[in-house]
Amino acid sequence: MRRAVAITGLGAVTPLGLDFASSMAALLAGQSGVRAAPAPILAAAPTAIAASVPEGFAAHIAPAEAGYDRVTLLGLAAAREAVADAGLAPDEAQREHIGVFTGMGMGGLLTLETTMRDVEAKKAQRGPNGPILVHPFTVPRMMPNALCAWLAIELGLHGPTQSYSVACASSAVALGEAMRCIAHGYADAIVVIGAEALLSPGSYAAWQALRVLATPDAEDPARSHKAFDLKRSGFVLGEGSAALVLEAEDFARRRGARMHALLAGYGNSTDAQHITKPSRPGQAAAMRAALRDAGLPADAVGYVNAHGTATPLGDLVESQAIHDAFGAHANHLAVSATKSMHGHLIGAGGALEFAISVHALASGSIPPTANLSEQDPACALDVVPNIARHGQRLDAVMSNSFAFGGSNVSLIATRAPA
Repeated sequence: MRRAVAITGLGAVTPLGLDFASSMAALLAGQSGVRAAPAPILAAAPTAIAASVPEGFAAHIAPAEAGYDRVTLLGLAAAREAVADAGLAPDEAQREHIGVFTGMGMGGLLTLETTMRDVEAKKAQRGPNGPILVHPFTVPRMMPNALCAWLAIELGLHGPTQSYSVACASSAVALGEAMRCIAHGYADAIVVIGAEALLSPGSYAAWQALRVLATPDAEDPARSHKAFDLKRSGFVLGEGSAALVLEAEDFARRRGARMHALLAGYGNSTDAQHITKPSRPGQAAAMRAALRDAGLPADAVGYVNAHGTATPLGDLVESQAIHDAFGAHANHLAVSATKSMHGHLIGAGGALEFAISVHALASGSIPPTANLSEQDPACALDVVPNIARHGQRLDAVMSNSFAFGGSNVSLIATRAPA
């Protein structure tokens, strides 16, 4: 028998704030986390913009963790907040059945890039035959499962650990697979973390070469991510993390945990069409699969957090796919692209945007699509332009994450039972 899966903890470190509550407050106020890119990127690209985590994050790093890759530091901070929010303090027996799942697009890229620069510098100093020494923990720092391992060690968790790398769908996949793991009895609870830290010169140059990054707005660079707008030109690269504690509903009830919502549906499809071009049928298939998995009709969903990358083709295809999946109900859906404020967190985006959707469900406050001046008529949706909506009665919400490689994931949350 499939067990219901509850969401009991939420945490985040984003370009909008150093915790989930401050990030949501800024989001609902329509604030932007987009600013000038970090100094190493600006040295190579003087007009570069990015959605970077506020500088105050450095004060939260313990001296013993200073050598961790930034992606691990961001993920641990969000996970600790989510675990505290869930009030999760398992005993030794329970720890056997609690795991950690993570999603990130490129893992410890900053460690890799820094190491390569150091190697080249040392070669120049010592010559081609001189010894090249790097830090002995270079490999553990950059391995994608480092975040899983460090949190499991910290909390003494002996349940399953999995690390997913599926480009921009990474942490959405982690959430869906964690839901399945719990639903079918392989774990009682799983801490799911999405994290990404790609704000480096090499990474920025690579994304820029793909021609998917937004052209900085001439009047206000903070308004550069223009999802669904006629003048959209791409996304703003960001960094950050989000974490959610998932538990079997019966496990959560036994320990008296508060439930924010239920993770009720997971749809996962593959385009099998093109390595970067989005697919309308593929995206619609993921949304339909999530609805089937949740056992819901299309008109049960009141809000969709769109993938909304603000690329000319991406927003058009997603708009069409939403109409295909929801039919006539698409005309009554609230659909917003919160990347317009927090930027594109790549592998962490799925977890953050699903957490935002859960907050909308629980609070009745739907975040806006910011920076909208003139909506593209081809993106014929109610995109909640510029101003949040409060007091909304929502019974189910969806979050979309669509990735390079043709991976599409849709997640559905429903209201927590009384």
